Amino acid sequence: MGESAPMTALPRPLILGSTSRYRRELLERLRLPFETAAPDVDETPRPGETPETLASRLALAKARAVAARFPRALVIGSDQVADLDGQPLGKPGTHDRAVEQLRAMRGRTVVFHTALAVVCAETGFEAEDLAPVRVRFRDLDDADIERYLRAEQPYDCAGSAKAEGLGIALLDAIESDDPTALIGLPLIRTVALLRRGGVDVLNRLPGIAR
Repeated sequence: MGESAPMTALPRPLILGSTSRYRRELLERLRLPFETAAPDVDETPRPGETPETLASRLALAKARAVAARFPRALVIGSDQVADLDGQPLGKPGTHDRAVEQLRAMRGRTVVFHTALAVVCAETGFEAEDLAPVRVRFRDLDDADIERYLRAEQPYDCAGSAKAEGLGIALLDAIESDDPTALIGLPLIRTVALLRRGGVDVLNRLPGIAR
């Protein structure tokens, strides 16, 4: 990993290497100016790759891909993979696949690995972290699953459930040390990695002497 960068009076451009509206809305909470860019990375798992390794590899690949196009910028990459007994569960994409996922997860504990990377190509700075979230699903019946999916249509979410919305009704418990990790971007870790990259979130607030 690269060394921590010095704090600068004029921060580098900040880019979120993602087109996810969930990640964009989370990053907006930090009140930093930023742009978004599509990372254009192949997300196909490699043979034998664990969900944890897949999430970490893709987060770094996304950050590097965008940083190559914008070398002066500090780029945030993130990826989330749901892990059921060592098998990755991605975004279902369709209603039928979402039904299959929720049936497989009912009454079970699923680990959502949310990986994070911050990269600056110009300085060679790279930092990574991983925020695992343990989620215990209720023992749902088929009618519960069908009603939920028709109501929320979470087909763009890994694991077929939006815990920040109605999907919370599917769960018995969530265990995490970074409360936004399950939504898609672990903000505690994001703030920490941005500091290492030279951006102190609180020092960027307007109207405060530095």
